[in-house]
Amino acid sequence: MKFANSLSNLRALFRISLLNLGSEYLSITLTKKGINLSINYIKKILQARVYDVADKTRLDYAKQLSKRFHNHIWIKREDRQSVFSFKLRGAYNKIANLPKAVAEKGIITASAGNHAQGVALSTAKLGISATIVMPKTTPEIKINAVKNFGAKVVLHGNTYDEASQYAQQLMEQQELTYVHPYDDAEVIAGQGTIGMEILQQHTGNLDAIFVPVGGGGLIAGIAVYVKYLRPDIKIIGVEPDDAACLKAALDAKKRVILNQVGIFADGVAVKQIGKLPFEIARDYVDDVVLVNTDEICAAIKDIFDETRTIMEPAGALSLAGLKQYIARNSCQDRHLVTISSGANMNFERLGYIAERTEIGEQREALIAVGLPEQPGSFRQFCHAIGQHIITEFNYRYADKKQAYIFIGLRLSKGFDEKDQLIEKLKTKAYSVIDLTNNEMAKTHIRHIVGGHSAQFNTEERLYRFEFPERPGALLRFLTKIGPRWNISLFHYRNHGSAYGRVLVGIQVPEPQLDEFQIFLDDLGYYYWNEINNPAYQLFLS
Repeated sequence: MKFANSLSNLRALFRISLLNLGSEYLSITLTKKGINLSINYIKKILQARVYDVADKTRLDYAKQLSKRFHNHIWIKREDRQSVFSFKLRGAYNKIANLPKAVAEKGIITASAGNHAQGVALSTAKLGISATIVMPKTTPEIKINAVKNFGAKVVLHGNTYDEASQYAQQLMEQQELTYVHPYDDAEVIAGQGTIGMEILQQHTGNLDAIFVPVGGGGLIAGIAVYVKYLRPDIKIIGVEPDDAACLKAALDAKKRVILNQVGIFADGVAVKQIGKLPFEIARDYVDDVVLVNTDEICAAIKDIFDETRTIMEPAGALSLAGLKQYIARNSCQDRHLVTISSGANMNFERLGYIAERTEIGEQREALIAVGLPEQPGSFRQFCHAIGQHIITEFNYRYADKKQAYIFIGLRLSKGFDEKDQLIEKLKTKAYSVIDLTNNEMAKTHIRHIVGGHSAQFNTEERLYRFEFPERPGALLRFLTKIGPRWNISLFHYRNHGSAYGRVLVGIQVPEPQLDEFQIFLDDLGYYYWNEINNPAYQLFLS
Protein backbone atom coordinates (compact mmCIF):
# COMPACT_ATOMS: atom_id res chain seq x y z
CA MET A 1 0.00 0.00 0.00
CA LYS A 2 2.86 2.32 0.76
CA PHE A 3 4.20 1.87 -2.75
CA ALA A 4 0.76 2.22 -4.29
CA ASN A 5 0.35 5.61 -2.62
CA SER A 6 3.81 6.67 -3.85
CA LEU A 7 2.98 5.47 -7.33
CA SER A 8 -0.29 7.36 -7.28
CA ASN A 9 1.55 10.53 -6.31
CA LEU A 10 4.07 9.95 -9.09
CA ARG A 11 1.31 9.55 -11.65
CA ALA A 12 -0.35 12.73 -10.43
CA LEU A 13 2.91 14.64 -10.75
CA PHE A 14 3.42 13.16 -14.17
CA ARG A 15 -0.03 14.25 -15.34
CA ILE A 16 0.66 17.79 -14.12
CA SER A 17 3.93 17.91 -16.06
CA LEU A 18 2.08 16.71 -19.18
CA LEU A 19 -0.45 19.52 -18.88
CA ASN A 20 2.39 22.01 -18.69
CA LEU A 21 3.97 20.56 -21.82
CA GLY A 22 0.87 20.63 -23.98
CA SER A 23 -0.76 17.72 -25.78
CA GLU A 24 0.86 18.37 -29.17
CA TYR A 25 4.40 18.26 -27.76
CA LEU A 26 3.57 15.18 -25.71
CA SER A 27 2.17 13.34 -28.71
CA ILE A 28 5.33 14.06 -30.72
CA THR A 29 7.55 13.04 -27.83
CA LEU A 30 5.74 9.78 -27.18
CA THR A 31 5.79 8.88 -30.85
CA LYS A 32 9.41 9.83 -31.39
CA LYS A 33 10.83 8.21 -28.30
CA GLY A 34 8.48 5.27 -28.08
CA ILE A 35 8.37 5.90 -24.35
CA ASN A 36 7.15 2.87 -22.44
CA LEU A 37 7.11 3.86 -18.80
CA SER A 38 8.96 1.23 -16.79
CA ILE A 39 6.97 0.95 -13.56
CA ASN A 40 9.18 -1.88 -12.35
CA TYR A 41 12.29 0.34 -12.34
CA ILE A 42 10.45 3.22 -10.72
CA LYS A 43 9.38 0.89 -7.91
CA LYS A 44 12.93 -0.37 -7.46
CA ILE A 45 14.30 3.17 -7.32
CA LEU A 46 11.72 4.29 -4.78
CA GLN A 47 12.47 1.26 -2.61
CA ALA A 48 16.26 1.34 -3.05
CA ARG A 49 18.17 0.94 0.22
CA VAL A 50 21.04 3.20 -0.71
CA TYR A 51 20.72 5.58 2.24
CA ASP A 52 22.03 3.00 4.66
CA VAL A 53 25.46 3.94 3.31
CA ALA A 54 25.05 6.78 0.80
CA ASP A 55 24.44 10.48 1.37
CA LYS A 56 21.88 12.59 -0.44
CA THR A 57 24.55 14.69 -2.11
CA ARG A 58 24.30 18.40 -2.75
CA LEU A 59 23.16 19.97 -6.01
CA ASP A 60 25.40 23.02 -6.09
CA TYR A 61 24.81 26.04 -8.27
CA ALA A 62 28.04 26.74 -10.16
CA LYS A 63 28.24 30.52 -10.06
CA GLN A 64 31.49 30.94 -11.98
CA LEU A 65 30.66 28.41 -14.69
CA SER A 66 27.14 29.79 -15.06
CA LYS A 67 28.46 33.31 -15.58
CA ARG A 68 31.22 32.19 -17.90
CA PHE A 69 28.99 30.09 -20.18
CA HIS A 70 25.84 32.26 -19.95
CA ASN A 71 23.68 29.39 -18.70
CA HIS A 72 22.46 28.17 -15.32
CA ILE A 73 24.68 25.22 -14.37
CA TRP A 74 24.31 22.92 -11.37
CA ILE A 75 26.76 20.24 -10.21
CA LYS A 76 25.49 17.07 -8.55
CA ARG A 77 28.27 16.35 -6.07
CA GLU A 78 28.64 12.56 -6.04
CA ASP A 79 32.32 13.09 -5.30
CA ARG A 80 31.13 13.89 -1.74
CA GLN A 81 30.18 10.28 -1.00
CA SER A 82 32.27 8.43 1.58
CA VAL A 83 34.08 6.51 -1.19
CA PHE A 84 34.24 9.67 -3.37
CA SER A 85 32.02 8.10 -6.05
CA PHE A 86 28.38 7.27 -6.82
CA LYS A 87 29.19 3.57 -7.22
CA LEU A 88 28.30 2.60 -3.64
CA ARG A 89 24.62 3.31 -4.38
CA GLY A 90 24.17 0.50 -6.88
CA ALA A 91 26.54 -1.89 -5.16
CA TYR A 92 24.82 -1.60 -1.79
CA ASN A 93 21.31 -1.80 -3.23
CA LYS A 94 22.21 -5.03 -5.04
CA ILE A 95 23.86 -6.68 -2.02
CA ALA A 96 21.25 -5.50 0.50
CA ASN A 97 18.47 -7.05 -1.59
CA LEU A 98 20.08 -10.49 -1.82
CA PRO A 99 18.41 -13.32 0.11
CA LYS A 100 20.22 -13.86 3.40
CA ALA A 101 21.25 -17.42 2.54
CA VAL A 102 22.77 -16.26 -0.75
CA ALA A 103 24.58 -13.26 0.74
CA GLU A 104 26.13 -15.32 3.53
CA LYS A 105 28.00 -17.45 0.99
CA GLY A 106 29.97 -14.34 -0.02
CA ILE A 107 30.22 -11.72 -2.73
CA ILE A 108 32.65 -11.41 -5.62
CA THR A 109 33.20 -8.73 -8.24
CA ALA A 110 35.83 -7.38 -10.60
CA SER A 111 36.81 -3.74 -10.65
CA ALA A 112 39.81 -1.46 -10.92
CA GLY A 113 38.47 1.23 -8.64
CA ASN A 114 35.20 2.84 -7.64
CA HIS A 115 32.88 -0.16 -7.93
CA ALA A 116 35.37 -2.20 -5.90
CA GLN A 117 35.26 0.34 -3.08
CA GLY A 118 31.46 0.44 -3.22
CA VAL A 119 31.22 -3.35 -2.91
CA ALA A 120 33.84 -3.47 -0.17
CA LEU A 121 32.10 -0.80 1.91
CA SER A 122 28.69 -2.45 1.38
CA THR A 123 29.81 -5.91 2.47
CA ALA A 124 31.59 -4.44 5.48
CA LYS A 125 28.36 -2.67 6.48
CA LEU A 126 26.33 -5.87 6.08
CA GLY A 127 28.90 -8.21 7.62
CA ILE A 128 29.38 -10.24 4.43
CA SER A 129 32.67 -11.55 3.06
CA ALA A 130 33.83 -10.08 -0.25
CA THR A 131 36.44 -10.95 -2.85
CA ILE A 132 37.48 -8.21 -5.27
CA VAL A 133 39.44 -9.21 -8.37
CA MET A 134 41.50 -6.26 -9.59
CA PRO A 135 43.89 -5.99 -12.56
CA LYS A 136 47.58 -6.05 -11.69
CA THR A 137 47.78 -2.55 -13.17
CA THR A 138 45.48 -1.11 -10.47
CA PRO A 139 47.21 1.74 -8.58
CA GLU A 140 48.22 0.93 -5.01
CA ILE A 141 46.00 3.67 -3.58
CA LYS A 142 42.87 1.92 -4.89
CA ILE A 143 44.02 -1.53 -3.76
CA ASN A 144 44.64 -0.24 -0.24
CA ALA A 145 41.28 1.54 -0.15
CA VAL A 146 39.52 -1.77 -0.84
CA LYS A 147 41.62 -3.67 1.68
CA ASN A 148 40.85 -1.09 4.35
CA PHE A 149 37.19 -2.14 4.19
CA GLY A 150 38.22 -5.73 4.96
CA ALA A 151 37.66 -7.19 1.49
CA LYS A 152 39.98 -9.83 0.04
CA VAL A 153 41.86 -8.51 -2.98
CA VAL A 154 42.97 -10.83 -5.78
CA LEU A 155 45.22 -9.32 -8.44
CA HIS A 156 44.82 -10.95 -11.84
CA GLY A 157 45.44 -9.91 -15.44
CA ASN A 158 46.35 -6.56 -16.89
CA THR A 159 42.87 -5.38 -17.88
CA TYR A 160 39.37 -5.23 -16.42
CA ASP A 161 38.19 -7.87 -18.91
CA GLU A 162 40.86 -10.33 -17.74
CA ALA A 163 40.03 -9.64 -14.09
CA SER A 164 36.31 -10.07 -14.79
CA GLN A 165 36.79 -13.41 -16.51
CA TYR A 166 38.82 -14.69 -13.58
CA ALA A 167 36.19 -13.42 -11.14
CA GLN A 168 33.57 -15.43 -13.02
CA GLN A 169 35.71 -18.55 -12.61
CA LEU A 170 36.09 -17.99 -8.87
CA MET A 171 32.35 -17.35 -8.60
CA GLU A 172 31.56 -20.79 -10.02
CA GLN A 173 34.29 -22.58 -8.07
CA GLN A 174 33.40 -21.04 -4.69
CA GLU A 175 29.63 -20.57 -5.21
CA LEU A 176 29.84 -16.82 -4.68
CA THR A 177 27.42 -14.15 -5.90
CA TYR A 178 28.74 -11.83 -8.59
CA VAL A 179 27.87 -8.14 -8.26
CA HIS A 180 28.05 -6.60 -11.71
CA PRO A 181 29.15 -2.95 -11.85
CA TYR A 182 26.35 -1.87 -14.23
CA ASP A 183 24.44 -4.70 -15.95
CA ASP A 184 22.03 -5.47 -13.11
CA ALA A 185 18.53 -4.16 -12.36
CA GLU A 186 19.21 -3.52 -8.65
CA VAL A 187 22.47 -1.72 -9.46
CA ILE A 188 20.66 0.44 -12.04
CA ALA A 189 17.96 1.24 -9.48
CA GLY A 190 20.56 2.25 -6.90
CA GLN A 191 22.18 4.65 -9.35
CA GLY A 192 18.71 5.91 -10.31
CA THR A 193 18.30 7.48 -6.89
CA ILE A 194 20.57 10.24 -8.19
CA GLY A 195 17.87 11.18 -10.70
CA MET A 196 15.28 11.11 -7.93
CA GLU A 197 17.38 13.47 -5.80
CA ILE A 198 17.96 15.88 -8.69
CA LEU A 199 14.21 16.30 -9.23
CA GLN A 200 13.67 16.75 -5.49
CA GLN A 201 16.42 19.38 -5.27
CA HIS A 202 15.61 21.22 -8.49
CA THR A 203 11.86 21.70 -8.74
CA GLY A 204 11.91 24.49 -11.30
CA ASN A 205 12.65 24.59 -15.00
CA LEU A 206 15.34 22.10 -16.02
CA ASP A 207 16.44 21.62 -19.63
CA ALA A 208 18.99 18.80 -19.54
CA ILE A 209 20.99 16.45 -17.34
CA PHE A 210 24.46 15.42 -18.53
CA VAL A 211 25.54 11.95 -17.41
CA PRO A 212 28.92 10.20 -17.79
CA VAL A 213 28.66 6.84 -19.52
CA GLY A 214 30.79 3.74 -19.03
CA GLY A 215 28.79 0.52 -18.90
CA GLY A 216 25.56 2.51 -18.72
CA GLY A 217 24.16 1.75 -15.26
CA LEU A 218 24.18 5.39 -14.13
CA ILE A 219 22.53 6.88 -17.20
CA ALA A 220 19.97 4.07 -17.33
CA GLY A 221 18.90 4.63 -13.73
CA ILE A 222 18.70 8.40 -14.05
CA ALA A 223 16.97 8.31 -17.43
CA VAL A 224 14.22 5.85 -16.54
CA TYR A 225 13.26 7.84 -13.43
CA VAL A 226 13.55 11.37 -14.83
CA LYS A 227 11.75 10.57 -18.07
CA TYR A 228 8.84 9.08 -16.15
CA LEU A 229 8.27 12.25 -14.13
CA ARG A 230 9.68 14.89 -16.49
CA PRO A 231 9.79 13.68 -20.12
CA ASP A 232 10.61 17.26 -21.14
CA ILE A 233 14.07 17.07 -19.56
CA LYS A 234 16.74 15.91 -21.97
CA ILE A 235 19.04 13.10 -20.82
CA ILE A 236 22.40 13.50 -22.53
CA GLY A 237 25.14 10.91 -22.21
CA VAL A 238 28.80 11.91 -22.36
CA GLU A 239 31.56 9.52 -23.44
CA PRO A 240 35.26 9.80 -24.29
CA ASP A 241 35.65 9.79 -28.06
CA ASP A 242 37.96 6.77 -27.77
CA ALA A 243 35.57 4.74 -25.57
CA ALA A 244 32.14 5.54 -27.01
CA CYS A 245 30.35 2.21 -26.55
CA LEU A 246 26.86 3.73 -26.08
CA LYS A 247 27.15 5.98 -29.13
CA ALA A 248 28.31 3.02 -31.22
CA ALA A 249 25.39 0.91 -29.98
CA LEU A 250 22.79 3.61 -30.63
CA ASP A 251 24.16 4.19 -34.14
CA ALA A 252 24.11 0.45 -34.89
CA LYS A 253 20.75 -0.05 -33.11
CA LYS A 254 22.34 -2.93 -31.24
CA ARG A 255 25.15 -3.49 -28.76
CA VAL A 256 28.59 -3.65 -30.33
CA ILE A 257 32.04 -4.45 -28.95
CA LEU A 258 34.67 -1.80 -29.55
CA ASN A 259 38.00 -3.09 -30.84
CA GLN A 260 39.83 -1.06 -28.22
CA VAL A 261 39.14 1.74 -25.77
CA GLY A 262 41.15 4.69 -24.55
CA ILE A 263 42.24 4.44 -20.94
CA PHE A 264 42.64 8.06 -19.85
CA ALA A 265 39.14 8.15 -18.33
CA ASP A 266 39.63 4.68 -16.87
CA GLY A 267 36.39 4.82 -14.88
CA VAL A 268 34.38 4.66 -18.13
CA ALA A 269 36.75 2.60 -20.30
CA VAL A 270 34.21 -0.05 -21.33
CA LYS A 271 34.15 -1.91 -24.66
CA GLN A 272 30.44 -2.77 -24.67
CA ILE A 273 27.42 -1.09 -23.14
CA GLY A 274 25.52 -3.29 -20.69
CA LYS A 275 22.53 -5.27 -21.95
CA LEU A 276 20.00 -3.87 -19.46
CA PRO A 277 21.32 -0.28 -19.64
CA PHE A 278 21.07 -0.36 -23.43
CA GLU A 279 17.44 -1.51 -23.32
CA ILE A 280 16.68 1.64 -21.31
CA ALA A 281 19.07 4.05 -23.04
CA ARG A 282 17.77 3.44 -26.56
CA ASP A 283 14.32 4.68 -25.47
CA TYR A 284 15.17 7.34 -22.91
CA VAL A 285 18.52 8.93 -23.82
CA ASP A 286 18.15 11.95 -26.09
CA ASP A 287 21.73 12.45 -27.24
CA VAL A 288 25.33 11.38 -26.69
CA VAL A 289 28.21 13.87 -26.73
CA LEU A 290 31.78 12.71 -27.32
CA VAL A 291 34.73 14.58 -25.80
CA ASN A 292 38.48 14.19 -26.09
CA THR A 293 41.22 13.96 -23.49
CA ASP A 294 42.05 17.67 -23.63
CA GLU A 295 38.41 18.64 -23.05
CA ILE A 296 38.22 16.30 -20.04
CA CYS A 297 41.39 17.83 -18.57
CA ALA A 298 39.93 21.30 -19.02
CA ALA A 299 36.76 20.21 -17.22
CA ILE A 300 38.82 18.90 -14.29
CA LYS A 301 40.29 22.37 -13.93
CA ASP A 302 36.87 24.00 -14.27
CA ILE A 303 35.50 21.96 -11.37
CA PHE A 304 38.60 22.67 -9.32
CA ASP A 305 38.21 26.42 -9.92
CA GLU A 306 34.53 26.17 -8.91
CA THR A 307 34.74 23.81 -5.93
CA ARG A 308 38.45 23.39 -5.05
CA THR A 309 37.95 19.65 -5.57
CA ILE A 310 39.96 17.56 -8.02
CA MET A 311 37.87 15.14 -10.08
CA GLU A 312 39.14 11.96 -11.65
CA PRO A 313 38.81 12.05 -15.47
CA ALA A 314 35.52 10.14 -15.50
CA GLY A 315 34.24 12.44 -12.75
CA ALA A 316 34.63 15.52 -14.95
CA LEU A 317 33.39 13.83 -18.11
CA SER A 318 29.83 15.15 -18.02
CA LEU A 319 30.93 18.77 -17.55
CA ALA A 320 33.18 18.43 -20.59
CA GLY A 321 30.14 17.27 -22.55
CA LEU A 322 27.99 20.08 -21.18
CA LYS A 323 30.52 22.67 -22.33
CA GLN A 324 30.69 21.16 -25.80
CA TYR A 325 26.89 20.99 -25.99
CA ILE A 326 26.60 24.69 -25.12
CA ALA A 327 29.15 25.64 -27.78
CA ARG A 328 27.62 23.38 -30.42
CA ASN A 329 24.05 24.60 -29.87
CA SER A 330 24.81 28.22 -28.92
CA CYS A 331 22.77 27.76 -25.75
CA GLN A 332 22.00 30.66 -23.45
CA ASP A 333 19.96 30.93 -20.27
CA ARG A 334 19.33 27.17 -20.13
CA HIS A 335 19.09 25.23 -16.86
CA LEU A 336 21.61 22.37 -16.97
CA VAL A 337 22.80 19.75 -14.49
CA THR A 338 26.13 17.93 -14.65
CA ILE A 339 27.20 15.05 -12.43
CA SER A 340 30.60 15.00 -10.72
CA SER A 341 30.64 11.24 -10.52
CA GLY A 342 33.97 10.57 -8.79
CA ALA A 343 37.13 12.05 -7.28
CA ASN A 344 39.46 9.07 -6.92
CA MET A 345 42.36 10.75 -8.64
CA ASN A 346 45.94 9.52 -8.52
CA PHE A 347 48.15 12.45 -7.58
CA GLU A 348 50.77 11.39 -10.15
CA ARG A 349 48.36 12.21 -12.98
CA LEU A 350 48.07 15.89 -12.17
CA GLY A 351 51.13 16.98 -14.13
CA TYR A 352 49.86 15.40 -17.32
CA ILE A 353 46.37 16.82 -16.77
CA ALA A 354 47.69 20.34 -16.17
CA GLU A 355 49.71 20.10 -19.37
CA ARG A 356 46.73 19.06 -21.48
CA THR A 357 44.32 21.52 -19.85
CA GLU A 358 45.71 24.51 -21.76
CA ILE A 359 44.86 22.91 -25.08
CA GLY A 360 41.52 21.68 -23.77
CA GLU A 361 40.61 25.25 -22.81
CA GLN A 362 41.79 26.47 -26.24
CA ARG A 363 44.44 28.58 -24.54
CA GLU A 364 47.42 26.99 -26.29
CA ALA A 365 48.21 25.91 -29.83
CA LEU A 366 51.04 23.67 -31.04
CA ILE A 367 52.38 24.22 -34.54
CA ALA A 368 55.35 23.21 -36.66
CA VAL A 369 56.85 25.98 -38.79
CA GLY A 370 59.43 25.77 -41.53
CA LEU A 371 62.09 28.52 -41.51
CA PRO A 372 65.03 29.13 -43.82
CA GLU A 373 68.21 27.91 -42.10
CA GLN A 374 69.99 31.28 -42.01
CA PRO A 375 70.87 33.94 -39.43
CA GLY A 376 67.99 36.18 -38.39
CA SER A 377 65.19 33.87 -39.56
CA PHE A 378 63.86 33.25 -36.03
CA ARG A 379 63.81 37.00 -35.31
CA GLN A 380 61.82 37.57 -38.51
CA PHE A 381 59.40 34.81 -37.47
CA CYS A 382 58.85 36.46 -34.08
CA HIS A 383 57.96 39.68 -35.89
CA ALA A 384 55.48 37.69 -38.00
CA ILE A 385 53.63 36.29 -34.98
CA GLY A 386 53.45 39.72 -33.37
CA GLN A 387 52.34 39.94 -29.74
CA HIS A 388 51.51 36.25 -29.29
CA ILE A 389 53.25 34.75 -26.27
CA ILE A 390 55.47 31.74 -26.99
CA THR A 391 54.90 28.99 -24.43
CA GLU A 392 57.35 26.49 -25.91
CA PHE A 393 60.09 26.47 -28.51
CA ASN A 394 62.02 23.40 -29.70
CA TYR A 395 64.64 23.39 -32.41
CA ARG A 396 67.55 21.21 -33.52
CA TYR A 397 69.76 21.81 -36.57
CA ALA A 398 69.07 19.18 -39.22
CA ASP A 399 69.43 20.66 -42.70
CA LYS A 400 71.48 23.39 -44.35
CA LYS A 401 68.51 24.87 -46.19
CA GLN A 402 65.40 24.39 -44.04
CA ALA A 403 64.80 24.46 -40.29
CA TYR A 404 61.65 23.23 -38.55
CA ILE A 405 60.63 24.52 -35.17
CA PHE A 406 58.10 23.04 -32.74
CA ILE A 407 56.37 25.93 -31.06
CA GLY A 408 53.62 26.49 -28.50
CA LEU A 409 51.61 29.71 -28.57
CA ARG A 410 49.36 31.27 -25.95
CA LEU A 411 45.83 31.98 -27.16
CA SER A 412 43.39 34.48 -25.73
CA LYS A 413 40.48 34.01 -28.16
CA GLY A 414 40.36 30.25 -28.66
CA PHE A 415 41.15 28.18 -31.73
CA ASP A 416 39.73 30.78 -34.11
CA GLU A 417 42.73 32.90 -33.16
CA LYS A 418 45.03 29.95 -33.92
CA ASP A 419 43.47 29.43 -37.36
CA GLN A 420 43.81 33.12 -38.19
CA LEU A 421 47.47 33.13 -37.15
CA ILE A 422 48.24 30.06 -39.27
CA GLU A 423 46.66 31.71 -42.31
CA LYS A 424 48.67 34.88 -41.63
CA LEU A 425 51.93 32.90 -41.48
CA LYS A 426 51.11 31.07 -44.69
CA THR A 427 50.56 34.39 -46.50
CA LYS A 428 54.10 35.29 -45.43
CA ALA A 429 55.36 32.13 -47.20
CA TYR A 430 55.93 30.05 -44.03
CA SER A 431 55.07 26.37 -44.21
CA VAL A 432 52.91 25.60 -41.16
CA ILE A 433 51.41 22.36 -39.79
CA ASP A 434 48.87 22.45 -36.98
CA LEU A 435 49.84 19.85 -34.35
CA THR A 436 47.34 20.92 -31.68
CA ASN A 437 45.26 17.76 -32.15
CA ASN A 438 48.16 15.44 -32.90
CA GLU A 439 48.27 12.94 -30.03
CA MET A 440 51.85 11.83 -30.66
CA ALA A 441 53.05 15.42 -30.84
CA LYS A 442 51.37 16.34 -27.54
CA THR A 443 52.43 13.25 -25.62
CA HIS A 444 55.91 12.63 -27.00
CA ILE A 445 57.36 14.92 -29.66
CA ARG A 446 57.20 18.12 -27.59
CA HIS A 447 59.44 16.39 -25.04
CA ILE A 448 62.00 14.76 -27.36
CA VAL A 449 62.60 17.12 -30.29
CA GLY A 450 66.28 16.55 -30.89
CA GLY A 451 67.15 16.02 -34.51
CA HIS A 452 67.08 13.49 -37.30
CA SER A 453 68.78 10.15 -37.78
CA ALA A 454 69.91 9.88 -41.37
CA GLN A 455 71.69 6.55 -40.79
CA PHE A 456 68.52 4.62 -39.92
CA ASN A 457 65.98 6.60 -41.90
CA THR A 458 65.14 3.90 -44.45
CA GLU A 459 64.73 1.14 -41.84
CA GLU A 460 63.24 2.88 -38.82
CA ARG A 461 59.60 2.01 -38.05
CA LEU A 462 57.83 4.21 -35.54
CA TYR A 463 55.08 2.91 -33.24
CA ARG A 464 53.17 4.33 -30.32
CA PHE A 465 52.27 1.80 -27.61
CA GLU A 466 50.27 1.61 -24.40
CA PHE A 467 52.23 -0.49 -21.91
CA PRO A 468 50.57 -1.79 -18.75
CA GLU A 469 52.05 -0.04 -15.73
CA ARG A 470 53.40 -3.12 -13.94
CA PRO A 471 56.82 -4.61 -13.25
CA GLY A 472 58.21 -6.49 -16.24
CA ALA A 473 56.16 -4.80 -18.96
CA LEU A 474 59.20 -3.20 -20.61
CA LEU A 475 61.32 -6.32 -20.07
CA ARG A 476 58.65 -8.43 -21.78
CA PHE A 477 58.70 -6.06 -24.74
CA LEU A 478 62.50 -6.16 -25.03
CA THR A 479 62.63 -9.92 -24.53
CA LYS A 480 60.18 -10.50 -27.38
CA ILE A 481 62.22 -8.26 -29.66
CA GLY A 482 65.35 -10.22 -28.74
CA PRO A 483 68.40 -9.70 -30.97
CA ARG A 484 66.34 -9.47 -34.16
CA TRP A 485 65.82 -5.70 -34.36
CA ASN A 486 67.54 -2.64 -32.93
CA ILE A 487 65.68 0.07 -31.02
CA SER A 488 66.62 3.45 -32.51
CA LEU A 489 64.25 5.68 -30.49
CA PHE A 490 62.48 5.24 -27.17
CA HIS A 491 60.37 7.67 -25.16
CA TYR A 492 58.24 6.72 -22.16
CA ARG A 493 56.10 8.86 -19.86
CA ASN A 494 54.39 7.75 -16.66
CA HIS A 495 51.00 9.43 -16.27
CA GLY A 496 49.97 7.82 -13.01
CA SER A 497 47.41 5.63 -14.75
CA ALA A 498 47.13 1.93 -15.46
CA TYR A 499 48.97 2.30 -18.77
CA GLY A 500 52.07 4.22 -19.83
CA ARG A 501 52.48 5.86 -23.23
CA VAL A 502 55.56 4.70 -25.13
CA LEU A 503 57.00 5.87 -28.45
CA VAL A 504 59.41 3.41 -30.04
CA GLY A 505 61.53 3.52 -33.18
CA ILE A 506 62.70 0.08 -34.36
CA GLN A 507 65.00 -0.75 -37.27
CA VAL A 508 63.26 -3.38 -39.38
CA PRO A 509 64.53 -4.21 -42.88
CA GLU A 510 61.87 -4.52 -45.56
CA PRO A 511 62.10 -8.34 -45.93
CA GLN A 512 61.35 -8.74 -42.19
CA LEU A 513 58.15 -6.67 -42.05
CA ASP A 514 55.86 -9.72 -42.04
CA GLU A 515 57.81 -11.23 -39.15
CA PHE A 516 57.67 -7.89 -37.34
CA GLN A 517 53.87 -7.72 -37.76
CA ILE A 518 53.59 -11.14 -36.10
CA PHE A 519 55.66 -9.78 -33.22
CA LEU A 520 53.30 -6.81 -32.83
CA ASP A 521 50.21 -9.02 -32.84
CA ASP A 522 51.69 -11.47 -30.31
CA LEU A 523 52.78 -8.67 -27.99
CA GLY A 524 49.21 -8.01 -26.84
CA TYR A 525 49.65 -4.24 -26.31
CA TYR A 526 47.63 -1.56 -28.07
CA TYR A 527 49.75 0.11 -30.75
CA TRP A 528 49.56 2.72 -33.53
CA ASN A 529 51.81 2.99 -36.57
CA GLU A 530 53.12 6.58 -36.58
CA ILE A 531 55.60 6.41 -39.46
CA ASN A 532 53.55 8.88 -41.53
CA ASN A 533 52.83 11.28 -38.67
CA PRO A 534 53.96 14.75 -39.80
CA ALA A 535 55.44 15.49 -36.38
CA TYR A 536 57.77 12.51 -36.79
CA GLN A 537 58.63 13.38 -40.37
CA LEU A 538 59.55 16.95 -39.46
CA PHE A 539 61.46 16.46 -36.23
CA LEU A 540 62.77 12.93 -35.85
CA SER A 541 62.92 10.88 -39.06
